[in-house]
Amino acid sequence: MGLKRVNMRILIIVALCFNIIHAKNILQDVIDNADENAIIKLPKGIYKGNIRIEKPLTIIGHADGSEINAEGNGTVIEIKSSFVTLKNLIIRNSGDMHHTLDSGITVENAKYVEIINCDIDDCLFGIDLQNVMHSKVVGNKIKSKDFDLGLRGDGLRLWYSNDNLVKKNHLTYSRDMVIWYSHGNTIEENFGEYGRYSLHFMYTGANIVRNNTYEHNSVGIFFMYSRDTVATGNVIKNSLGATGMGIGLKEASNFTVKDNTVIYCAQGFYIDWSAFEPDMPNLIENNNILYNAEGMHFHSKSIDNDILKNNFVGNMENVVNDSKRVKVAGNRWDGNYWDDYEGFDRDKDGIGDTPYYSYAYADKMWLYNPNVKFFYGSPVIAIIDFLAKLAPFSEPVLQLSDQNPRMKR
Repeated sequence: MGLKRVNMRILIIVALCFNIIHAKNILQDVIDNADENAIIKLPKGIYKGNIRIEKPLTIIGHADGSEINAEGNGTVIEIKSSFVTLKNLIIRNSGDMHHTLDSGITVENAKYVEIINCDIDDCLFGIDLQNVMHSKVVGNKIKSKDFDLGLRGDGLRLWYSNDNLVKKNHLTYSRDMVIWYSHGNTIEENFGEYGRYSLHFMYTGANIVRNNTYEHNSVGIFFMYSRDTVATGNVIKNSLGATGMGIGLKEASNFTVKDNTVIYCAQGFYIDWSAFEPDMPNLIENNNILYNAEGMHFHSKSIDNDILKNNFVGNMENVVNDSKRVKVAGNRWDGNYWDDYEGFDRDKDGIGDTPYYSYAYADKMWLYNPNVKFFYGSPVIAIIDFLAKLAPFSEPVLQLSDQNPRMKR
């Protein structure tokens, strides 16, 4: 291994061997001996992992592949300094211990860190940011170990990390992407598939979530115990299974959820005790809620949301309320398109002449008694429902009314 100094801030490592060097971690020695703010350029090759970076510097991989491999032990790269950049690296084979958060890359107590265009594979956790500010995680490919879903680590994890950019990353076969106790982050243009929570927020505020695509996960985007966040332009597909949902709000306040598409999910939207804080309604506007088993599912006390100009198309049930004592009519419904609206538009203004009403007839009995759901769609329930509408023996329950239903999407 030879070193050639180009200037005081640039180091080029010339690799003489493309195999992992077991006897000595030469890459670690180069890092330890480099000047602050040095640029280390790695030629094609495989380098021993368990790297620790404690000074500002840049490591750039070769276009043909510069791999750092931890040989199944611990974390591949630990960053404990601000102003560190990792770019174009292949990062492989972390340990598999959850209690030590064995990761591809861990960053702690740092600012202005950049992780760009790295390929992270066979790592329990992908990228773990702890108390990291004003940093960028852009263009990375992340895949966990080949474990059962619940035993994988999180592909990307922000913990007490604020004002970061997470963009154009591709997460596949990891567990979750989690944003916990973190504020002011921009999460955009990421792609996630075959995970559990493709994006999960807890105790966060003022984040921006836009133009992400999530497919074949258990849950698309779930906002819990959070506020003041904007989610726009996201596409969530095929969140299936018993817990499958596109977008979830639990005890969330002052959210703007706009211009998203939720399609082919068990539950398009799941709303639980939201809005949570008084006088802080959520705005749910202009979303395409398409071909889900349940378009919008309400649980517990979920009122004071402004639900405007959304498109409800092809769902088995457009709106479901499983809380008998709380009426979803406590939300503001206006200007939505309903594919089951039966009114007319005689004045051709694009708005139905009569309001849209959603009633709970006999076919909604399964909402309050899950055992009845076995018979959902059966001829027996259909006949009971028809008779209840033809000659009701009791007043059906009004779920909601939309005074200005749109006639076109």
